[in-house]
Amino acid sequence: MIHPLATRSHGTAAALSLAIVALAPASQALAAQPAGHASGMGGSAEGLFVAEIVLLLLVGRGLGEIFQRYRQPAIMGQLIGGILLGPSLFGWLWPGAQHLIFSTDPAQKSMIDAVSQLGILLLLLLTGMETDLRLVRRVGAACFSISITGVVLPFACGFALAQVLPDSLLPEPSERIVAGLFLGTALSISSVKIVAMVVRDMNFMRRNLGQIIVSSAIIEDTIGWLIIAVTFGIATNGSLQVLPLVLTVAEVALFMVFSFTIGRRLVFTLIRWSNDSFRSEYAVITVILIIMGVMALITNLIGVHTVLGAFVAGILVGESPILSDHIEGQLRGVITALFMPVFFGMAGLSADLTVLADPTLALLTLALVAIASIGKFSGAFLGGRLAGMSLKESTAVGSAMNARGSTEVIVASIGLSMNILSHNLFTMIVTMAVITTLAMPPMLRWALGRLPVGDVEKQRVDRELLDERGFVSKLERLLLLVDDSPVGKFTAYLAGLVGGGSGMPTTLLHLEDGKLPGPARDKGPERASKQVKRGAARSAKAVRKAEDTPVDKVHLTARTELEATAETIAAEARKGYGLLLVGLDNALAEGAFSGTLNAITSGFDGPLCLVLNGAKADGKMPMLRAGATILVPVNGTEVARRAADFALALARPHRARVKVLYVSQARKGSRPSSVSHRREEAVLKDVADLADRYGVAVETAIRTRATPDKAIAREAAKGAAMVVMGVTQRPGDELFFGDTASAVLAAAACPVVLLASDRVRRTEAAAEEAAAETGA
Repeated sequence: MIHPLATRSHGTAAALSLAIVALAPASQALAAQPAGHASGMGGSAEGLFVAEIVLLLLVGRGLGEIFQRYRQPAIMGQLIGGILLGPSLFGWLWPGAQHLIFSTDPAQKSMIDAVSQLGILLLLLLTGMETDLRLVRRVGAACFSISITGVVLPFACGFALAQVLPDSLLPEPSERIVAGLFLGTALSISSVKIVAMVVRDMNFMRRNLGQIIVSSAIIEDTIGWLIIAVTFGIATNGSLQVLPLVLTVAEVALFMVFSFTIGRRLVFTLIRWSNDSFRSEYAVITVILIIMGVMALITNLIGVHTVLGAFVAGILVGESPILSDHIEGQLRGVITALFMPVFFGMAGLSADLTVLADPTLALLTLALVAIASIGKFSGAFLGGRLAGMSLKESTAVGSAMNARGSTEVIVASIGLSMNILSHNLFTMIVTMAVITTLAMPPMLRWALGRLPVGDVEKQRVDRELLDERGFVSKLERLLLLVDDSPVGKFTAYLAGLVGGGSGMPTTLLHLEDGKLPGPARDKGPERASKQVKRGAARSAKAVRKAEDTPVDKVHLTARTELEATAETIAAEARKGYGLLLVGLDNALAEGAFSGTLNAITSGFDGPLCLVLNGAKADGKMPMLRAGATILVPVNGTEVARRAADFALALARPHRARVKVLYVSQARKGSRPSSVSHRREEAVLKDVADLADRYGVAVETAIRTRATPDKAIAREAAKGAAMVVMGVTQRPGDELFFGDTASAVLAAAACPVVLLASDRVRRTEAAAEEAAAETGA
C-alpha cells in the first residue's frame, strides 16, 4: 500500500520537474530574441529574471513543503532546491537550459544577486526579532557555559583545519588566517531557528532543558555574528594588523553599547510614533525596514559587515513593546514567502556537488563533517557537564547544537562573496551544513525522549500551559477611556493593575463633556495617568515577587488632541489594541447605557471592558486590599473563564480574595444530575488551577436553585468589593449584554465590571452572515 504522504510528496516532486522543463524553453526563447524586439517586449533580461525568481520559489517552496512533512526544516528543502537547480543536477542534465536561465552574464546575474543580498539582511532582521534576550536572562548561567565551550572548541577545530587545507581550496593561500576565522565561525555557529523549531516540535520549549538549549543557541548566534563582523574588518584590511583590529573591535563594542541604550529607546519611539501617527497601510513595516537599513549602513561605515547591523536591528525591533503579533506576522510573511527561498536557492546554486566526484574532495568533505560534528558536540557536551548537567542532558545539548542550517549558509555565502572561500570549499561547507542539519532533528528527538520530567518542572510547565489559555496574558496593548469621576479614576487604576504585570503599552484618553481636553484646560489626564502608574507599579511588584522576573515599566501615552467620537475611537483602535477599558460617570441612564457610551464603543470592535457603578452603590469606589473579595460568576463558557482570568489579574497585586460562583438555572421540578454536578466541579477546578497560577486565594460555590441574577446579587450583598462578569454583547444598534447583566447592575451596591471578550468573533460572524444574505 502506498502511503498518502509519499504520494503527495512524489506528486510535488513531479510538478517541480515539469515546471523546470516548461520554463526552460520559454527562457531560451526570451534569450534568443533580438535586442530591439526584446526591448519592445520589456527586455529578455527582465524575462530571465522573472523566470529565475519563479523557479527558485516553485522548487524551493515545493521541496520545503516535502521536507516539513517529514519533520525536517523547510529551509533545507529550499537550499537543496537551489542545489538541484544548479550544476549539481539541472546543469548536469541540461546544461544549455541551466546556463540560459541562470546566466553568468554580470549584468544579468547582478539582478538576482541584489534580491539575494537583500534577503540576507532581511533574514538577519528576522533572526534578531526571534532572539529572546529575556529568555537568556531567565535561564541563568548554564547557557553561558555551554555557549562558550560550544563556540571555542569547534572554532579552534575550524581554524586549525584551514591551516592544513590544500592551496587549491583557497582563493588566496596566503590569507589562511582570514579563511580560518571564517571556517572556524562556520563550524562553531548554530542555527537558532532550526534548534527552536525542533525543541518546539518536541513540546520542550517550556522545559528547563529546552530553554537552556534555545538560549545557548541565541548566545552562540550573537557571538558568531560579532566574530563575522570583526573578520570582515580584517579581510577588508587585507591582513591581520593589530591597530586596525583593535579599532574594529572598539567600534563594534561602541556600536553595541549605543544600540542597547540610546538606540533601543530610539527604535521603540520610532515604531510607536509610526504606528500611532501614520494612516497609510504597513507604515510600521516601512519604518522597521528603514531602521534595519540605517543600522546596516552604520556597521558598513565602521568597516564591518552589514549583517551585524541587520541582526542588532532585529533584536531591538523584537523587544519593542508596541510590536504586535500581526505586524511581526506581516514582515515574516514577505521574508518567508519571497526572500528566504531566493537567498537559499541562490546559495544552493553556488554549490556544485559534482566536484565531490573527486575522491580527494569527497574525503575532505567527510572529514569536514566529522570534525564539525565532533567539535560541536564535544564543546556543547563539555559545557553542559561543567554546568552540572547529567549525562543525558549534556548529550541532548550536544545533539541540539550541531544544527548549522541557515546561519552557516549565510556565513559561507559572505565568505564566497568576499573571495575568502573558493567555490569548492563553499560546496564542502554547504554539504556539511545540510548533513549536520538533517541529522540533528532525529538525534535531538532521541535524546530528549529519554529525559523524564521532575515534579517542580512539571508544575511550572502546567502553569505556563494555563497562560496559553489565558486572556490577560495574551493582551498586547490597552486603550483606556475615562473621565475625572471616581469611577474613571478607579478604572484607570484597574488598567494599571492589568497592564503592569507585563509592561503593557497603554494609551489614555481622558473625556470631559464628550471631548478630550488639552493639558491647559484640565489636569484630568495627569490625575488619570497617576492612577494608571500606581496600579502598574503595584502589579509589577507582585509579578517580580512571585515569579522573580523583571517587568518593564508601562509605556503610557496620554492623547489630548482628539474628540471622543465613534470615528476617532475607531481610528485609534486601528493602531492595534487588545482591549478597550471604559470608566465614565453617568454611563447608565434609566437602566440603559448612555448615548455617549453607545457612540464611543461602537467605534471599537475588539474586546470591551466597562467599569460601572451598581444602581444601589453610594458612588464611592472600593479599596482593593488583602482580604477584599472580588466576585466572579461562571457558567462553563469561555467568556466567563476570561472574566475569571481578568479578576485574578486584578486580585493578585493586593492579595485580594476571589469568590468563583457557578450559576445555572435549573428547570422547575428537576434535580441536578451527577453528570452536571461533575461538569460544575470541573469548571470550578479549572478556575482554581488558574488561581494557583496567579497565587490568589479562591473560594468556590455552586448555586443552581435561584435565577443567575438573584444568585449573583445575593453573593455580592455579602460584602463583595466588586463583581467581574463575562458577558456577550447582543446584536443591535445599542449596547445590551442580556437580562442577567442588567439585573445585576440594577441590584448591585458595588462596582460591576462587564467584560465582553468575544466581540471580535461576533463581529466577524455577523459580517459573514450579512455577506451570505446579500450573496457577496
